[in-house]
Amino acid sequence: MKKVVKFGGSSLASAEQFIKVGKIIKADKERCYVVPSAPGKRFSADTKVTDMLYGCYALAEEDKDFSGELKAIRERYQEIIDGLKLKLSLDEEFKVIEKNFKEKAGDNYAASRGEYLNGIIMAAYLNYTFVDAAEVIFFKDTGEFDAEKTNEVLSERLAGCANAVVPGFYGSFSDGRVKTFSRGGSDITGSIVAKAVKADVYENWTDVSGFLVADPRIIENPAVIEVITYRELRELAYMGATVLHEDAIFPVRQQGIPINIRNTNAPEDKGTWIVGSTCQKSRYVLTGIAGKKGFCAVNIEKDMMNSEIGFGRKVLQAFEENGISFEHVPSGIDTMTVFVHQDEFMNKEQKVVAGIHRLADPDSIDIESDLALIAVVGRGMKSTRGTAGRVFAALAHANINVKMIDQGSSELNIIIGVTNDDFEAAIKAIYDIFVVTQL
Repeated sequence: MKKVVKFGGSSLASAEQFIKVGKIIKADKERCYVVPSAPGKRFSADTKVTDMLYGCYALAEEDKDFSGELKAIRERYQEIIDGLKLKLSLDEEFKVIEKNFKEKAGDNYAASRGEYLNGIIMAAYLNYTFVDAAEVIFFKDTGEFDAEKTNEVLSERLAGCANAVVPGFYGSFSDGRVKTFSRGGSDITGSIVAKAVKADVYENWTDVSGFLVADPRIIENPAVIEVITYRELRELAYMGATVLHEDAIFPVRQQGIPINIRNTNAPEDKGTWIVGSTCQKSRYVLTGIAGKKGFCAVNIEKDMMNSEIGFGRKVLQAFEENGISFEHVPSGIDTMTVFVHQDEFMNKEQKVVAGIHRLADPDSIDIESDLALIAVVGRGMKSTRGTAGRVFAALAHANINVKMIDQGSSELNIIIGVTNDDFEAAIKAIYDIFVVTQL
């Protein structure tokens, strides 16, 4: 078996954390390929190295002295090197970084150096081959990830390496300029490497023991999800649940490679398995609950709407013309509601309203703001009767008024709309009935 292991910033924030990581890797000879992030926070008031690099480069762009900031970054890495007792010097690397900063190499280049330097240290510590991601991960000139070229080059390069370290978060354009993924993009790199080497497992090590049923900021000590499908994860990630970058799913999903979310600080925990499909039943009817605040509902009414061909298209055209995407569109016989992000909609609301009047000629339009959407997700809901009824019962018991409910034909999720003020109470009520009491 071959395993690709990715470690997040908190897992590599200090020499002590590096030692933990080293023990994890060496405990399993199948952990052949390592994808490190940049050093994260060592304590709550600390600054991530990536943020230090952004700040340092901002000074360079303004032709200001950035030597103090670069020195502080250098000291962070030297502290790790000294703590690991490595005979390693990054002097030449920092000379190149300083030169490129002065020559305005770009903020993508600046941000990528966190992973690059951590990769060099990790390779030296493990005695693995260092493979610069800029040489094997590629982007098209449009900025889109070039999956085909990357897989071809990366597969060939790693075929000759029994063990290797590939820094996360970045790649390059065809002209060699560095390009980064969005924040959290080291997850994507790990997935890309797993696909290239045809790994049996992609282990993603972070600071939590897996994916949680609900947000721990709302629910105290929520249960850990043991097994979750890619589709369920997509639904929860879309609604704000964050442990894994949502784009990290696609490369491994195509190859049927499972992802195992693990905790660097509790390596004995089994974590969460993310799989394509499974016959294993969830411990609970639902797999997870997630949600977001900050939506508004545009309610459109028109008599005989259901018999007017193209009415929905005309309404949505008004949103399209103003560059606004919609989230959900529940409808009735004479009513249609469009849920949109409030911050996107606010400055364009009157243009959209005017557009709807012009295109669809409704009887009335009403706008309701400060709403939240909650997704109740679970493959077990399909085979369980009365799930929606239990959700309503829990919310009614908590005196929460439901503004909207929408269930897809897959029966994988139920979307519930409530006011922002009721958001936390609604999640607690749903968690309580499905997980705590399991009525």
